[in-house]
Amino acid sequence: MRAALAGVRPAAVVPSPNIWNWPEVYEIENQAQDHGGVIWRALREDCPFAGLDVVDVGCGDGFHLPEFAASARGVIGVEPHRPLLRRARQRIAGLANVELRHGSAERLPLADNSVDLVHARTAYFFGPGCERGMAEADRVLRPGGALVIVDLDATSAPYGTWLREDLPGYDPNEIEEFFTAQGFSYRALETLWRFRDRESLAAVLRIEFSPAVAERAIAQTTGLTLPVGYRMRVRRKPTGLLMP
Repeated sequence: MRAALAGVRPAAVVPSPNIWNWPEVYEIENQAQDHGGVIWRALREDCPFAGLDVVDVGCGDGFHLPEFAASARGVIGVEPHRPLLRRARQRIAGLANVELRHGSAERLPLADNSVDLVHARTAYFFGPGCERGMAEADRVLRPGGALVIVDLDATSAPYGTWLREDLPGYDPNEIEEFFTAQGFSYRALETLWRFRDRESLAAVLRIEFSPAVAERAIAQTTGLTLPVGYRMRVRRKPTGLLMP
């Protein structure tokens, strides 16, 4: 797990405005997401990682790292934004099988064939243009290892509707065709976000959407829960074959 490439510098990255600018509010969002554990169950079913080596690409402030660490042999969080890495170090203090590295999806600070699972959740992988990141995942995966991409489902209302309002050029069908052509399986996941109060719900929606869309989303959401769809995509590195 520690056979890193010395001196690797992260490639240019696109800022993630929500967690980069409002990490405290994004922590509330992380705590609210997937209240019933749907994504974790699907991940364990399709890509069991107990006893294996995992890398979380775009790990942010490390929210998902302890869950991986509870059963994985070793976990590496890779994040390009140094302030988030500092927050992540506080979160993983005392977890002997977790480490953090400064890097990007397109230039992972990992050796060839060094991990069994590359996980990216709502980070970097959004369709055409992410080919370099997928090639890097293939490089660091051992034969038989899996690249798992968990993205928001823009076809699933109401969250997907608000997402498309803010991103009118985003075509979910085009995205799905791209990933299918790249050899990924596809699994739709319906989750529930649950907030502790309306103030928390409103704060999260305001960092995720433009002001007009956010206020509409807040008004359209009653109570403290919000259904949110995801798409989990999986591609395995062939066993015994050379990757191009």
